[in-house]
Amino acid sequence: MTQQEIINSLPGHLHPFVKNQHYENYTARDQAVWRFVMKHLTRQLKDSAHPVYLEGLQRTGIALDHIPSIDEMNECLAQLGWRAVVVDGFIPPAIFMEFQALKVLVIALDMRSVDHIFYTPAPDILHESAGHAPFIVDIDYAEFLQSFGEVGMKAIATRADLDQYEAIRKLSILKECSQSAAGEIEAVEAELARLASVDQHPSEAALLTRLHWWTVEYGLVGSLDDYRIFGAGLLSSLGESAHCLDDSAVKKIPLTVDAVTRPYDITREQPQLFVTRSCKHLSQVLDEFAASMCFRRGGAESLKVAINAASTCTARYDSGMQVSGVFCEVLCDAVGNAIYMRTAGPTQLAYGDREIIGHGVDYHTEGFGSPIGHLKDFSRCLSLYTIDELKAHDINIGKRVTLEYLSGITVEGVLQHIHRQDHRNLVLSFNDCSVSDLHGRVLFDPAWGNYDLAVGSAIDSVYGGVADREKLQLYKPTPTTETLRAASNQSLMSCYQLAAGLKGQSLDEPQRQTLQEALDTYPNEWLLRAELLELDDSLLHQQLIKELADLGGQSDELSRLTGMVLDSQ
Repeated sequence: MTQQEIINSLPGHLHPFVKNQHYENYTARDQAVWRFVMKHLTRQLKDSAHPVYLEGLQRTGIALDHIPSIDEMNECLAQLGWRAVVVDGFIPPAIFMEFQALKVLVIALDMRSVDHIFYTPAPDILHESAGHAPFIVDIDYAEFLQSFGEVGMKAIATRADLDQYEAIRKLSILKECSQSAAGEIEAVEAELARLASVDQHPSEAALLTRLHWWTVEYGLVGSLDDYRIFGAGLLSSLGESAHCLDDSAVKKIPLTVDAVTRPYDITREQPQLFVTRSCKHLSQVLDEFAASMCFRRGGAESLKVAINAASTCTARYDSGMQVSGVFCEVLCDAVGNAIYMRTAGPTQLAYGDREIIGHGVDYHTEGFGSPIGHLKDFSRCLSLYTIDELKAHDINIGKRVTLEYLSGITVEGVLQHIHRQDHRNLVLSFNDCSVSDLHGRVLFDPAWGNYDLAVGSAIDSVYGGVADREKLQLYKPTPTTETLRAASNQSLMSCYQLAAGLKGQSLDEPQRQTLQEALDTYPNEWLLRAELLELDDSLLHQQLIKELADLGGQSDELSRLTGMVLDSQ
């Protein structure tokens, strides 16, 4: 499948987050960065990475000598039941999780700069493709990844989560761009610190993000004494893939669900890492955490979590009826059971993740409220009664109807319509309707307009987001912060292109002269010199060795980089 065919196969609300990979936009230096990192990573990881890693690179279309095209990757991933799309940097976590649930790998479009070879603060194609993709060949890991996406889609996020996402995205972009001003970076760092200090009670989404970080991104597998790397953040970083092996600098902890209590800093090396026993164990830990989430528990406490989040969430009745909006109130009986819930602002009613016709946010603009529970003199949930059975209980369209709940809530009005689906009563619509509780509190007044009653005896699930994502799109189609791309030096890129084209060849005098001019013009371009070492020219080779050794004395980082080049000769 082509890029466009894959995009077309996805749900429509995901399309705005997907970009097209224009392969020709990768510069010759981008390609050189890829070759350098992959050459040294594969050497470095030969004994420290999970055994499936090197096999996975080949089976998922990841070559060592060039940046992969998304089409090449998809040709290979299709055989594993997966697909891949490219995006611009960080995307909203809920959207990322939805892609993952659909067995779609999200691949960052850009290539890290030469200034961030050891560690990039922003997602890049090397991290996403050479880090995540190889482990898809492991069935247990692939199942875990998809399950994580399914669970992640249900996590309740707060407004603070979205603000932190925007700040992290902006900070990663600024740190990756060499032209960013120090003051601008410091301002975003301060804002991120402020947001972190305010958020004292992490949401489900925040806790789940931590679990994702300590497993998929920075996980180890094996035992505390004998572990291997499988986290993409480690596998794609020359710096951290080596640093993480230092047990004196990086503490190793057995992976349990308690990993969600450990926050992380995406812009720095990690002080501790978690070791899972196996990929199956990953799924067990995920399931243990999921059992504590509101989408599994439902009930009044879960509704309270949604209220505190102050974000759009969905509550599902046991009838299958779904209410999506910003929840603002839940009433409970004496033993804590939810008996009435209310949203504020635009609300969607749905069934089976499909918006019920006429019950979108354009209709429910100011909020929605409805009872929860069983009716007096009804042996089962009202949703399960046939039309004839409803008539037997004096529930007739066009007639005044009184519904008395065991909780003491009373609904009285003229029944206008019953929305039925799959042989279930889902929504009863009234006019001239009043709703009150046991204490006489008015929950709905006839002067407020028509009243729609959602049918169900209990709330069996509460989760983040909306039921019908196609009809109500919560996230901005494009991020507020676009990735910054510095203009490339065309003359320098030509030098890299020439070096790549001459690999393994003997040089003639005009070629040697051209390359010498390039070296004189760019005396600090260490990567160009590393590329030229691949040429078959002994005279140039000696010069390059000396110049690399001299460059290595300029800084600790350059010393490490040039040392790697020289050690490989």
